[in-house]
Amino acid sequence: MRRREFIAGLGGAAVAWPVVARGQHTDRTRRVAVLMGFAEHDLEGRARFEAFREGLESLGWSQGRNLHIDIRYAPLGVRVHDHVQELVALQPDVVFTASTPMAAAVQRTTRLLPIVFVGVSDPIGSGFIVNLARPGGNLTGLQLYEDTIASKWLAMLKEFAPGLTRCALVANPRTTPYEYFFRSAAQAAASLAVELIPLRVESAVEIESSIETFARTPGGGFVVPPDGSMTSHRDLIVALAARHRLPAVYGVRAYVAAGGLMSYSTDRLDEFRRGATYVDRILRGAFPADLPVQAPTKFETTINLKTAKALGLAVPPGLLVAADEVIE
Repeated sequence: MRRREFIAGLGGAAVAWPVVARGQHTDRTRRVAVLMGFAEHDLEGRARFEAFREGLESLGWSQGRNLHIDIRYAPLGVRVHDHVQELVALQPDVVFTASTPMAAAVQRTTRLLPIVFVGVSDPIGSGFIVNLARPGGNLTGLQLYEDTIASKWLAMLKEFAPGLTRCALVANPRTTPYEYFFRSAAQAAASLAVELIPLRVESAVEIESSIETFARTPGGGFVVPPDGSMTSHRDLIVALAARHRLPAVYGVRAYVAAGGLMSYSTDRLDEFRRGATYVDRILRGAFPADLPVQAPTKFETTINLKTAKALGLAVPPGLLVAADEVIE
C-alpha cells in the first residue's frame, strides 16, 4: 500500500515540552492517561484496553508498582471535553488515545504532553502529524488503515455479491475521515462497474432512514469503515442489513460477531498491544516527534456463514480459504 509523506515545519516542537515529558527516570511511578471512545462496560472496548495494559506489563510497567493508569470513557463523544480536561490536569507522562475524535480532543487541549494514538486512519489529513517518518509534534502512534483500504473492502464485497451494482459508504463525517475512505473506494468503483453512493450519517435515526431509502433500489450493498459512533450502533446497522437483505463489509470485526456478513480489519487487539510499545518508549525518554507513525501490519478476515446463507450468498472459495475466522 502506498505511504504518503508531506513536508512541513514544526521544528523545535520538542524543545518546549515540560520536563515530565522527557521521562529519563524509571524508578518512580509513572502516570499514563487513557481516553477511550467506548462505554465503560462495552466488551469490545474492555478487550482492547486489556490488550494495551497487558502490552505495558510485558514491557515492565505494572499498575500499582511503577505505573498508574487514569482512564476515561467517552462513548459517542459524551463529556469528552470534560474528560480531557480532567486527564490533562493530572499532568500524565503520556496520554494514550484510541480514535481520531479522541486524539483530536486531546490535541486541542494540549500541545505539550506526549500523545500516543491508535485507531487513526489519516493522521496527516487529521492534522496530527506532518510526516509519517518524522511526526514533528507531540503526537505519534499507529495508523489504522492506509488509503487504499476502502478499495479492498469494495472489491471483497463485489466478490461476495457479484450482482452488486450500487454500494453505499456509511459513516459519520464528524468522527471518521470520510473523504479519505471515499476517495479510495471511488478508485475501485468504476473498474468494478459499481455506483458509489455516500451515506453521511450522524445518528441512529439518520442511519435507519438513509439505509431504508438506499435499499429501495435493487442491487445494493454497503461498506462501513471503522468509526466509533457507527460501532456503537452496530446492532442497528446489522439488523437493517438483514431486514433489507443488503450484503455489507465492515472495517471492524465486532459487526460480524453481531451478525454482520464479513469484515476485513486490522487486528485491533494487536494494535493496542503495539500502542503500548510507543508509550513505553516515551516513558523511557523518546520524543513523539522522532517516533515514526507505524503502518498496520496484521489484518484479519471474518465471515459469518449463517448471515451469508440468510442472504442467499455462496461464500467465494478464495475468501473462505483466506478467512482467519468463520462464524457458523
